[in-house]
Amino acid sequence: MPPRFGWYDADVYIPETPVPGASTGLAGLPMRWFLVGRLKPGTSKSQAGADLTVTANHLAKINPTDYPAHFQVSITALGDTVIGRFESTLYTILAAVGLLLLIGCANVANLMLARATSRDKEFALRRALGAGHARLVRLLLVESLVLAIGGAALGVLIAWGGLKLIVATMPQNFIPAESVIELNTSVMGFALVVAVLTALIFGLAPALQAARRDLNDRLRNTGKGAIGGFRTGRMRSTVVVIEVAVSLTLLIGAGLLMKSFVALREVHLGLQGDHVLQTQLPLPDDRYKTAAQVRGFFQPLLARVKALPGVVDATKSSALPPDGGMDTKMEISGKAHDEEWHTLLQQVSEGYFRVLRIPFKQGRAFTEAEINDGRKVVVVNETFVSTYLRGEDPIGHRVKLAGLETLADPVRDPWFDIVGVVTDVTNQGLQALVAPEVWVPYTITGSGAQVLLVRSQQTSTALMNDLRQAVWTTDPGVALASPGALEDRISQRLYAGPRFAFLLMAIFGCLGLILVTVGVYSVLAYSTTQKTHEIGIRMALGAERADVLRLVVSAGLRLVTAGVAIGLIASLALGRAVEAELSHGVKPYDPATLAGTTLLLVATGALACWIPARRAARVDPIVALRYE
Repeated sequence: MPPRFGWYDADVYIPETPVPGASTGLAGLPMRWFLVGRLKPGTSKSQAGADLTVTANHLAKINPTDYPAHFQVSITALGDTVIGRFESTLYTILAAVGLLLLIGCANVANLMLARATSRDKEFALRRALGAGHARLVRLLLVESLVLAIGGAALGVLIAWGGLKLIVATMPQNFIPAESVIELNTSVMGFALVVAVLTALIFGLAPALQAARRDLNDRLRNTGKGAIGGFRTGRMRSTVVVIEVAVSLTLLIGAGLLMKSFVALREVHLGLQGDHVLQTQLPLPDDRYKTAAQVRGFFQPLLARVKALPGVVDATKSSALPPDGGMDTKMEISGKAHDEEWHTLLQQVSEGYFRVLRIPFKQGRAFTEAEINDGRKVVVVNETFVSTYLRGEDPIGHRVKLAGLETLADPVRDPWFDIVGVVTDVTNQGLQALVAPEVWVPYTITGSGAQVLLVRSQQTSTALMNDLRQAVWTTDPGVALASPGALEDRISQRLYAGPRFAFLLMAIFGCLGLILVTVGVYSVLAYSTTQKTHEIGIRMALGAERADVLRLVVSAGLRLVTAGVAIGLIASLALGRAVEAELSHGVKPYDPATLAGTTLLLVATGALACWIPARRAARVDPIVALRYE
């Protein structure tokens, strides 16, 4: 056990491999040891990391055989290891929720203002009968509170159903399977408080406005044309502009994520994963230590699998696409270099490139004889050639793969002859460039992961039972770990996260668009109703219905246009916030996305303006003159 420090309360060493004193772990990767502890209050991670580094360096000098020649110490919060992969996605969603809340607040404020304006005479009569300012404010706040409680109760039901839907669409392995995502007391309490405060705060403004109005003016006013022209209601108009601006920001974010996801789907992976079944085969360490023992298992297994009905081909590998192999230092005969050269390394059988349909650019694949004899030949990818052998014919060059010397079953004198060059295959995800990679016969060492890939003519999962029987016939003590379709694995690893982020942003964008449509319509419908008498006068003086229609629509489109202008400026200013979620050349200032979302919002706003305008244009002038 390690010595106890003063800055944590518990300590456990968890090795990545059970090989003490080794400098490499599974598949030759650098071995990591995890020290799990709880920091005492007031202790920072940087302080704890510095103390741990000093202590580890001191212990390395005392016991040099227990520590590698070069190592580093880093300290990370345990929660960061869970959410680190999608932290930026969570912040993006949080920002979208905040913007959606702002749109909802704007709608509430507009409704409250409109409702208070229509009750001016009621408030004047209440004050004339003795009600003070405080009583009027209290009346409106109580009404707002009742609405808030009703809306919050409905919101809890929607949140309960929506959360279940989100969890159902969340990618597998996005978060640990043990995590429980549900409505809890603290989150529900926070949401209820926000809902109540929203209604109270935005109900307070019209309440104070109503309480401060002059009593005599309101009692003397007959109501006809009291509101004036279409230039009134500046506060309501300002709120509509804010709604449109925020909604456009949400729509642009959703549009950028959609374009990014489409761009990801169009990236060529360099292989074909359809109709391929994959499974890991963790061989027992006590019986499969050497290359001969591993070969003794896979040779008969591959023969049995290839003989199964519907199987096109089968192969063994040490890594699962779309991930690359282990990282290793390398040298090329006759090439001098100052920096370290690295490449990814996989151990495969002769059918690997046929199963995944990876095309060759030069040379050839491994032969069955080379695999069976464990000959030192290697196939490289195009990036390897362009990085280390630019302008030269790679066939025949000799490559030393130093990482093979450090395995539990080491390879002596690991010099390999290049016999083929294949097209690049994605090996570091879709966001990163393809790294140099090499493939060697799996029969040169017994170390490394064991993966079986099977291409079939039918649905890959239909072979599962037959494949399981073939493995157990070869060795009843070998289990199949995480079997499934390779296409599903690739989709899960590469596309599930971006698809989930796009789906959530699309939902928030659509909700924002709906709220803006309702907001614009309600404000114009209310304002048009209040101007019914004025419309009657205009029509009596010779205005045509088309003039009334144009007047109302233009008044609404001015608000929409102002909101769009502000929203574009805000989206350009906040472009960096969503840039971390974008990929493959999609920029936060993409002209097509900005133009498309703007046209969508303007068209929706025009529709919201046209409905009350059409109703106003159909008003009978005689009825309009008698209004109020």
